[in-house]
Amino acid sequence: MKTNEKIKRAEKSILHTYDRYQVVLERGEGVYLYDTDNRKYLDFAAGIAVNALGYHHPVYTKALQEQAAKLTHISNLYYNTPMIEAGEKVLAASGMAKVFFTNSGAEAIEGALKAAKKYAFQRDGHAGHSIIAMEHSFHGRTVGALSVTGNAHYREPFEPLMGGVRFAAFNDLGSVEDLVDDTVCAVILETIQGEGGIYPAAPEFLTGLRQLCDDRDILLIFDEIQCGMGRTGDYFAWQGYGVRPDIMTCAKALGGGVPVGAFVLGEKAAAASLGPGDHGTTYGGNPLACAAVSTVFDIFQKEKIIEHVQGLTPYLEKSLDSLIQDHPCIKARRGKGFMQGLVIEGQPVSEIITRAMENGLLVISAGTDVLRLVPPLTIEKTHIDEMIGILKASI
Repeated sequence: MKTNEKIKRAEKSILHTYDRYQVVLERGEGVYLYDTDNRKYLDFAAGIAVNALGYHHPVYTKALQEQAAKLTHISNLYYNTPMIEAGEKVLAASGMAKVFFTNSGAEAIEGALKAAKKYAFQRDGHAGHSIIAMEHSFHGRTVGALSVTGNAHYREPFEPLMGGVRFAAFNDLGSVEDLVDDTVCAVILETIQGEGGIYPAAPEFLTGLRQLCDDRDILLIFDEIQCGMGRTGDYFAWQGYGVRPDIMTCAKALGGGVPVGAFVLGEKAAAASLGPGDHGTTYGGNPLACAAVSTVFDIFQKEKIIEHVQGLTPYLEKSLDSLIQDHPCIKARRGKGFMQGLVIEGQPVSEIITRAMENGLLVISAGTDVLRLVPPLTIEKTHIDEMIGILKASI
């Protein structure tokens, strides 16, 4: 069946909430994707920073096949071995205390917000607490996650949302301090803002937030959904800053392509927040998803994925910086590790993305003027060179 016929079928049955590119992707191999017409694409989007191991990794594929043959779901009424193993590996990588597995990043945010509110309820003996979030942030599409997303465009059609949310300026500690009072139970932010335009947090901002939260007994929540799981050269981006959160959310690359998320609690939050009956999910922690999580951590260790990102980042950054010198429309590069953004001026980012796809490269946008590159963590120098060549032909 031709591509356009499949797209027509999709538009008849699938709710149109995405303006999808006119391509039907069918299979992947390594860091390349192939469409239904067998056209080949170098993938520097990775399913929006999800497919950290690329496609058809033999160990990952085998582990999922073996788990599917055993058990895919039993609910949270019972224990299962993959959940236990995955939980241990998340805590070993993060150095935190407890983990709750979810189905998505947005669900992880919801759980983190509930944990913070319950902590404050335990602390103060009453409800009615507020949360400080960041302008230009993005935390998800569910009502709670949308409530702390600092972009009015996303929020306005669905208001009223969750109350008690105040927005501060990212990387401006004074603006956070101005919003703090006795009602605040948490400060939530992305360690590196993704959808807002690839803005890394300033080290002094995170250090100041940690001190502020400690002084006021406020929980600090880091959203690591996009920037976590090795993308910046550490398992989690906050580890590169040396500033530990009280609660962390992760998803995307956590399962290497299988839908799974988690919120992870430090000792303080774990000891005095959610208890039996406070939170739940039917599918969270199911054996198939947790087998994926466990296997991703195993592959990261065996193949030294973190070290690979650290070693290759200077070459990626140097290669991207060379584009700035040759193309006046590229005004700046922002990012850390394999989470990079090129600021474009003078032509729509969407046009560059379309031309790149026509030339065999998948890239995506962040905000309105940033070309975002979040490739599989398994790319090599040859793939960076190929990407640069295609971008030069597409800008």
